[in-house]
Amino acid sequence: MKELFDAYFLDDATARTEYDHFTQSVENHFVRLQNIANDQSEKKAINNLHQSYRQFVNETSSIFDQQPGISRDKLKKTLNSGLETGLFNRYEKLLAHTEQLLSQKQVELDNKLKDSKQISTLLLFVPLILAILLLVFSREFLKRAIVKPIEGVLKATAEISAGNLKHRAPEAGAKELASLSKAINEMADELATSQEALVRTEKQAAQGLLVPMLAHNIRNPLASIRATAQVMESPEHDTETRDSLIGIINTVDRLERWTGALLAYLHPLKPQPTHTKIQHIIEGALEPLHQKITEKSIQLTLPAWNQCDESDTVFTDQHLLEQVIYNLLLNAIDASSKGSSIDVTIETHANEIVLRLKDRGCGMPFTPDPSAMSAPTTKRFGTGLGIPFAFKVCDVLGGALAFSSRNKGGTVITIRLPMVLNVSNL
Repeated sequence: MKELFDAYFLDDATARTEYDHFTQSVENHFVRLQNIANDQSEKKAINNLHQSYRQFVNETSSIFDQQPGISRDKLKKTLNSGLETGLFNRYEKLLAHTEQLLSQKQVELDNKLKDSKQISTLLLFVPLILAILLLVFSREFLKRAIVKPIEGVLKATAEISAGNLKHRAPEAGAKELASLSKAINEMADELATSQEALVRTEKQAAQGLLVPMLAHNIRNPLASIRATAQVMESPEHDTETRDSLIGIINTVDRLERWTGALLAYLHPLKPQPTHTKIQHIIEGALEPLHQKITEKSIQLTLPAWNQCDESDTVFTDQHLLEQVIYNLLLNAIDASSKGSSIDVTIETHANEIVLRLKDRGCGMPFTPDPSAMSAPTTKRFGTGLGIPFAFKVCDVLGGALAFSSRNKGGTVITIRLPMVLNVSNL
């Protein structure tokens, strides 16, 4: 508008050039505004303002083109009625609307900036908070994963060094510490096993010194008893006396064999298998026990031998098995109350015979273990050799020995033996 006034009222020759320069500059600014507009409302406002500006430019440009022939009165009328009241007012309204929109955007931008400052302030505290949390949790983690496991390892080593081999280090914490604890526990187990083996060896060595001496002291009176019985044996005695003397001789012979088997317990057993009936073995084991059975009024139930056939014949060491059955029956009698019962049953299979001894005693006070370090005893003055000897004999004879509790009280002893002992394994 200034250049238009200068051209008409001041006759400024450069007014049109300056007008064109400003017009082009404004057009460039509108292009920049369109490029930086963020949303549709901004673009629409800029576009409306731009269109209004172009209408204004078109009107003013036509006035410049009419400059030589237009009068001042007509120009004044055009400027007052056309431009000022029409296009210029409309342009100012659009400009005001655009400014209002820009102000609104400025407020939004200020709010975003304010929010960004608050968020950035919070973000500055986040690393600090994370560092504090990391310090707290890392301390707890180190305590749980390293400190406590190390304390457990130190305590375990102290306990094991003091001889408590049953103590266990907690296998917890870091992987390496858990592996260390596991290795310490395995070492303790190996030490306990070695200690048990050492005690067992020392005990067997003591037995090796004691048993031969006892066997010698037993054999001497047995020999005298047998010799006396043989001397007293005469056809002149009545039948009962002769049977008693023969029983003494047979019992002495059996005790002699068992004494030899007891000595053999301390050394590798060498079975001498023969073909024999299981009936003969059981009757031989029961013969020395008849008096005890009678004294306690034990109701002894045996298999029906008359129904047995040749399948009950086994190829095994009669004397070793007889002594095992004797020891187990003796334990059953001692554990049974007066008037109780003992059942002996036999099952024969294709390649195996199963013998079971069932009593109604008080049950086993312990679980027999063939690999136990020490052998407990079921008797007050027992030696603890009966059950280990039974395990050893059953193993040598290719069988197995098992103990279990009986319903309503008592114990079931199960002996499993092959029908034919494999002599190639001896």
